[in-house]
Amino acid sequence: MEPVVEVRDLKKIYRGSEKPAIRNLNLAVGRGEMIGIIGPSGAGKSTLLRCINHLVIPTAGRIFIEGEEITGASPAKVRKLRRRLGMVFQHHNLVSRLTVMQNVMHGRLGYMNTLDGVLGRYTETDKQWALSILEQTGLGDFLYHRAGELSGGQRQRVGIVRALMQQPSVLLCDEPIASLDPASAQVVMELIRDVCRRQRSRVAGPPIACIVNLHQVDAALKYADRIIGMFEGEIVYDGPTAELTGPVIERIYGKPMAELMISAERPEVKV
Repeated sequence: MEPVVEVRDLKKIYRGSEKPAIRNLNLAVGRGEMIGIIGPSGAGKSTLLRCINHLVIPTAGRIFIEGEEITGASPAKVRKLRRRLGMVFQHHNLVSRLTVMQNVMHGRLGYMNTLDGVLGRYTETDKQWALSILEQTGLGDFLYHRAGELSGGQRQRVGIVRALMQQPSVLLCDEPIASLDPASAQVVMELIRDVCRRQRSRVAGPPIACIVNLHQVDAALKYADRIIGMFEGEIVYDGPTAELTGPVIERIYGKPMAELMISAERPEVKV
């Protein structure tokens, strides 16, 4: 089966830096996979996601979304391919003064012409679809609340629903629980996992690929199917969660396991 995302020989050097943020990186992600990317700050995790979404232009290498190349593509094609890439940010990127419903509907802008988008001329079908997803994700009572009035966990769920409104093939999540308390973090991670696998009754539809950058190693171990360990712009581990051993984690971070596991419910790790 063709990968949903394929990265070939990716390299990124930021202007003014001699050290690559990403180098010689190859990655293939299948539909329904939930991948947790771990590594210390500066390892290149966020750069990788931003290269996939073309928010950052790679220095070299090629990236394919469902077999279509986004690197070097025309602006029109990039815009089209970005519809398939839902992005969830650490700090939500919501418009605080707008309602939950208005923020969620922004996920449809990539399918609309400029005038309809500016005037908010959404179809009734899209509105009903948004209502359905918000209800399924526990946000049905907050439709007309301003985003700035919500808790951090609620705002992050709104961001996920907005991304789902794009009908993406891939959900890219950049530190989605970094600023959340443990209870809210659990709700958000369970939602991302359910969306990836389309489990239970949440957000019916075909499975999608989810790539999640995480500082919390315990969260990656608990929720991801596959772990990508990054260090200094390179992948140093790529394999099933169950095979990620304590010594490998310590090698990725240069710290003992006790300093990396922050949750009260720590998954068992082979040592």
